[in-house]
Amino acid sequence: MSNSNSSSLTPTFFILNGVPGLEAYHIWISLPFSSMYLTAVLGNSGLLYLIYHEESLHRPMYYFLALLSFTDVALCTTTIPNMLCIFWLNLKEITFNACLVQMFFVHMLTGMESGVLMLMALDRYVAICYPLRYTTILTNSVIAKAGFITFLRGVMLIIPFTLLSKRLPYCQGNIIPHTYCDHMSVAKVSCGNVKINAIYGLMVALLIGVFDICCISVSYTMILWAVVSLSSADARHKAFSTCTSHICAIVITYVPAFFTFFTHRFGGHTIPHHIHIIVANLYLLLPPTMNPIVYGVKTKQIREGVIKLLFGEKGVLA
Repeated sequence: MSNSNSSSLTPTFFILNGVPGLEAYHIWISLPFSSMYLTAVLGNSGLLYLIYHEESLHRPMYYFLALLSFTDVALCTTTIPNMLCIFWLNLKEITFNACLVQMFFVHMLTGMESGVLMLMALDRYVAICYPLRYTTILTNSVIAKAGFITFLRGVMLIIPFTLLSKRLPYCQGNIIPHTYCDHMSVAKVSCGNVKINAIYGLMVALLIGVFDICCISVSYTMILWAVVSLSSADARHKAFSTCTSHICAIVITYVPAFFTFFTHRFGGHTIPHHIHIIVANLYLLLPPTMNPIVYGVKTKQIREGVIKLLFGEKGVLA
């Protein structure tokens, strides 16, 4: 191990090993990941462009969607280019400080994505339960403040990850069996006591993930209650159809997130490590890839906006 200071036992760099046990297949593994990354960047950038330029999409729901798209692009760009450098060019070294920066952005942006999904659930609750007051409740000022608070929550809760990791001694080597730096993967390389890291990581998961899921669950319980009480079947279908794309986004985001979280802490010896690493990458890449597709297919206004952008007004009328 290369140390910048032998007394501090802080490595000058880490080695990111990629997918342990599947090094011979890195090129093949990179093909679907690079395709998904390209789809994610193009799809989310297209959504951002469309929402910015299309007047009919200047509404709270689409502002939150734009925030989700921006977060998704930033999240997958934090890890995937670096992963492709490992797979294609065998560039496995990452400096200690760069690893901490990557760790911060990975966790901050995943927390941000969870928060935005919660805000989108609250948006659907207001739209369905208080339709006449929708625009007066969710003003541009309220949307901006909600987005900033969600961002600030992520920053304040994740900064300690980097501080806790920086204080650890690293005397067991500098090899991380992963494609990117995350909190517990870095902590496990240490020869120090990582109990505080594990406890704080669990606390952050509760403060962000569990809190957001509870808010989403309460919002959809109240939405379901309001939709069921509608007298018209057509009105019930129309009201609930506005939520389908968001429900798909929630499932796509939280299912791999839960799998990654629980296997990382409780299933280390029962699930092969390479499966954990692949799912951990899918957890960061699948939502950014699928969200633009889901919203493009399920949301009429976005479909019409895409057709108008590609074919002009005649395409929409057709």
